[in-house]
Amino acid sequence: MTAPGNDLAASWAVQRRVIGALLMREILTRYGRHNIGFLWLFAEPMMFTLGIAALWTAAGAHRLSSLPIVAFALTGYSMVLLWRSMPSRCISAIEPNLTLLYHRNVKIADVFFARLILEAGGTTISFVILTLAFWLAGWIKPPEDLLQVAGGWLMMAWFGAGLGLTMGVLSWKSEVVEKVWHPAAYLLFPASGAAFLVDALPPVAQQVVLVLPMVHATEYLREGFFGSFINAHYDMAYMATCNAALSIAGLLLLRSIANEVRPE
Repeated sequence: MTAPGNDLAASWAVQRRVIGALLMREILTRYGRHNIGFLWLFAEPMMFTLGIAALWTAAGAHRLSSLPIVAFALTGYSMVLLWRSMPSRCISAIEPNLTLLYHRNVKIADVFFARLILEAGGTTISFVILTLAFWLAGWIKPPEDLLQVAGGWLMMAWFGAGLGLTMGVLSWKSEVVEKVWHPAAYLLFPASGAAFLVDALPPVAQQVVLVLPMVHATEYLREGFFGSFINAHYDMAYMATCNAALSIAGLLLLRSIANEVRPE
């Protein structure tokens, strides 16, 4: 009789191989083998963040605050890419991968997890490279509390993963989800905390924006980055509750369609 520990190790080994194969398939399908290939995985978010920082600098936004505008753009828009890209990639992810379900070890959950890991990994690499590059160039100072920055980033990644899983399953149930998500993401963008500090808003507006979980992670990360230069507003217990609720909802929805999804 096989020991439970051995069964678990064997299952984990299979799971790793499945996720790894799906990651490679996603990279090759999305970026191909030409030009810089998979390097676009983190080059795209880098270009976006660089573009925003350049626009803000050209517009003279750096004169309106004592905070370095490049660091402000980096911490804000990198976080936006993190929570927005994962749901965008999970929506309508099932249909193109239905043929993969003929493989006994491939499940719908694996397709979602591979896409979530890919998006989170690409955005994280972009954020780290830009932070190091700007620091070496003398444009920003290093974060005051690196662990807090990492904690804020992980909380936002958890939020993006839970939201992505939930939206991905709902998009299988209804095409309306895909049509609604894109305008909703653009409408949420200005309220997500990327372009402002909560402390600069009137008290009533602060209460409104702090309903959005991503504002808490952005404020928490910026406090770790800028330290005593800002007065951050956040409640990480509230965000953890929202993240857990989204994750549980996504997993329950995923379970509910397990018998509906059939390979083509």
